[in-house]
Amino acid sequence: MPSIKSAIKRVKVNEKNYAQNRAAKSAMRTAVKKFEAAVENNDENAKELLVDAVKRLDKAASKGLIHKNAASRQKSRLMKKLSAQA
Repeated sequence: MPSIKSAIKRVKVNEKNYAQNRAAKSAMRTAVKKFEAAVENNDENAKELLVDAVKRLDKAASKGLIHKNAASRQKSRLMKKLSAQA
């Protein structure tokens, strides 16, 4: 454990940021999985779930949790699944 005041603060801040990042990334993955499950079951609310998943992917990319190209690729694949369902 650090003994210098700034290092102690750094550990606290890192732990807080790690928890927030983990929660955001988990929520993003959950939104994507919910959409994919809705497409599998031919649910009517798939479009709304797609909007939520895209929003969370964009947010994660803007915060640096995932690369912007990775977010773009995932969004493209989700859109493709929705159009294949229709």
